[in-house]
Amino acid sequence: MPKISLVIAAIAMLSAAYFAHADDAELENVRQKVGEMFDLIDPEDVSASPVEGWYTIHKGSIVVYISADGRYLLQGDLIDLDLQENLSENVRNDSRRDLMAGVSDEQAIVFSPEEVKFSVDIFTDVDCTYCRRLHAQIDQYLAHGIEVRYLMYPRNGPASPAWTTAEQVWCASDRQNALTLAKLGEAFPTNECDASMVQNHYIIGRDAGLSGTPAIVLDDGTLIGGYITPDQLHGMLQQKFQ
Repeated sequence: MPKISLVIAAIAMLSAAYFAHADDAELENVRQKVGEMFDLIDPEDVSASPVEGWYTIHKGSIVVYISADGRYLLQGDLIDLDLQENLSENVRNDSRRDLMAGVSDEQAIVFSPEEVKFSVDIFTDVDCTYCRRLHAQIDQYLAHGIEVRYLMYPRNGPASPAWTTAEQVWCASDRQNALTLAKLGEAFPTNECDASMVQNHYIIGRDAGLSGTPAIVLDDGTLIGGYITPDQLHGMLQQKFQ
């Protein structure tokens, strides 16, 4: 009897090894096919998905699915109905969380309360109406213990007046005051400097999947598109992190 058990165990191990090898080979085939079709997709951007017979292509905020034979591409969110979870958004959140973790306080314009209870990253455009409305209430966000780390995101790109203003804000000796005055449409003192951080912010925002401003990214990578009041943001942060 023990010998039979050993034989069964050996067969099971060989079978598992075979299927693992088969899965690895299938994944490599999919990666090769995707690489041939899309220049910007790297092999590590293709991985197993929660659905058998399909693989995930994940690049920045882009999450799509490809069939194991490399024939069909599915663009849309994958929902786990049992868990009531958006699995695609979970992947995007993880990507945004890691992306924002690479931005230090020195690479942002930080408004910080005396006691920091929460911290959020906000992509802002100096000319955006709702960005201005949000910043007009900055003291209320701070009163809730919410630290605001601003990243500049001129929506109309490098050729826009807002981009020039964003660079001037970044080169100001007092960036906080400069940003406040810029949002009020007022002049502020600035200097000549390396303003490439504005472009860095813009690229980060693009990779985070922004569709407009203001855009608020929470510590877990959750993206809130648009303005929300200080009380609403505080309530959301309490629910998520306390």
